[in-house]
Amino acid sequence: QVQLVESGGGLVQPGGSLRLSCAASGSILRTNAMGWYRQVPGKQRELVATITSGGSTNYADSVKGRFTISRDNAKNMVYLQMNSLESEDTAVYYCNADLVQSSTWSRIVYWGQGTQVTVSS
Repeated sequence: QVQLVESGGGLVQPGGSLRLSCAASGSILRTNAMGWYRQVPGKQRELVATITSGGSTNYADSVKGRFTISRDNAKNMVYLQMNSLESEDTAVYYCNADLVQSSTWSRIVYWGQGTQVTVSS
């Protein structure tokens, strides 16, 4: 089995910063792309940023220049550094990983349980 666990969410004032972390653990043979998504009540989950195993990144237009995604392949971790936060960034943030299980060699996309980010004064 594989687990993704996010951490680092919380309450921050507009203009502030937060760093989210996500750790993938379990029977993992290989981790391909990893990413962060977010969702607010009543809306669809939306992409925030993704990063390939080789380090290529992709960002939603709304976060370009403010957020930075990175990863540590040796630790199966992905991070999201969020700067200049705005109230519109308030959401539940979910970690996502496209990986191959070592027990079955199955390629599956896993999701974390989510972490709340609230930007408010």
